[in-house]
Amino acid sequence: MNNFGWLSIARIGLVQAALGAMVVLTTSTLNRVMVVELALPAMLPGFLVALHYMMQLARPRMGFGSDVGGKHTPWIIGGMAVLAGGGVLASVATAWMGSNRPAGIALAVFAFAVIGLGVSASGTSLLVMLAKRVDAGKRAAAATLVWMMMIFGFAVTAGVAGKLLDPYSPERLVGVTAAVCALAFVVALLAVYKLEGTALPLEKVETTASPPAPGKLLFGQALREVWAEPAARQFTIFVFVSMLAFSAQDLILEPFAGTVFGLTPGQTTQLSGLQHGGVLAGMILVALAGLVAARWNRHPVLRHVGSLRSWTVGGCLASALALASLSAAGMAGPGWPLLATVFCLGLANGAFSIGAISSMMRLAGQGRQGREGVRMGLWGAAQAVAFGMGGFMGTVASDVARWLIASPGAAYASVFGLEALLFVVAAVLAWRVGNVKASPVPNALRPASTARIPAAMIFASDVAK
Repeated sequence: MNNFGWLSIARIGLVQAALGAMVVLTTSTLNRVMVVELALPAMLPGFLVALHYMMQLARPRMGFGSDVGGKHTPWIIGGMAVLAGGGVLASVATAWMGSNRPAGIALAVFAFAVIGLGVSASGTSLLVMLAKRVDAGKRAAAATLVWMMMIFGFAVTAGVAGKLLDPYSPERLVGVTAAVCALAFVVALLAVYKLEGTALPLEKVETTASPPAPGKLLFGQALREVWAEPAARQFTIFVFVSMLAFSAQDLILEPFAGTVFGLTPGQTTQLSGLQHGGVLAGMILVALAGLVAARWNRHPVLRHVGSLRSWTVGGCLASALALASLSAAGMAGPGWPLLATVFCLGLANGAFSIGAISSMMRLAGQGRQGREGVRMGLWGAAQAVAFGMGGFMGTVASDVARWLIASPGAAYASVFGLEALLFVVAAVLAWRVGNVKASPVPNALRPASTARIPAAMIFASDVAK
């Protein structure tokens, strides 16, 4: 198989943009309709979004399926079809809540679970294909391009769908959602057409590396083998901790700016946009550094510029420093340079994110051959759970802190300080992952009982079968 050029990478980015377009409708637009138009408690969409993240515990099972079959395109197409169906069902459920609230909520629970499974199947296989077919020197730039296209999908869909939904009606909501999901699915279908080419199934791949195991390979066995790999296990923990810190500040930054600095809703929205601009700048910075290092890899200084480990560790430490600055802002009040601090936080977040994603692409191929999908699924599941927990825990921590501490600024400062500590822990974990050497002994030769894996992953994966 030939490695992907930039056109093929852009086609993967189109699929990611289509995926983002469908997801943003469910996590943003339907959220707003439930709370504003239907006057439902914000806890309901919060629970539904968390449910879609929790269902992504099935990602390792989805990745295993693509490993066994040897082709990722069917899983991408199937996952996008399931995601589109779940998105339409979610809009129908939201519209139904206006006339029959219990039935609408029950359908929404089912729909968001389906959405989580669709994201798991398509997103995992997409990343595995990217990891397998992109040259090492292009990984940071490829990850940046794909993620920027996903953000573009978010932005365009939110803007266009928002205009089409006015004036609001349940029928219009369902119609707009169905149109967006259908268009996104067609775009994804065209983007992956003949993209992957031929691929070997797992049984044929393994004969080139080690004797095949007797009998049919089971998912539990494959997951235990991957969990027994020190690098894969430590990177899973790093992903969880770093994404927990990354997502915990997302829902409290705007309330913090409004409460402590007196910014209006419009100003806090602009502040959030400034942060996202910093994230994009950080991503582009790492991508350019990676291309420079690949071009002049023999230069004694420039070859270290594109080190994924350095950008990941440095991005985590810079994020911790920026959060510590936000903590100081809570204590100092309106005189603090808030805009610069928030932009720096976004810059650091973007740098660490692309460093981590590129490292994920590199590590996916290390260890026992034919387990790339399981590894990528394991890390995707850790990220999803962290995102589901992070937003909720950040808001709970801020509420508790404000209850215990009289000064709002000091309360927010304590929460940002805790998030900074999480990023420091993530930096240490990222550094340790870089020190782990791949084991030359096939994992299948190790006793399976020595690899303990989270039981929730096995349960969620069995449900997804």
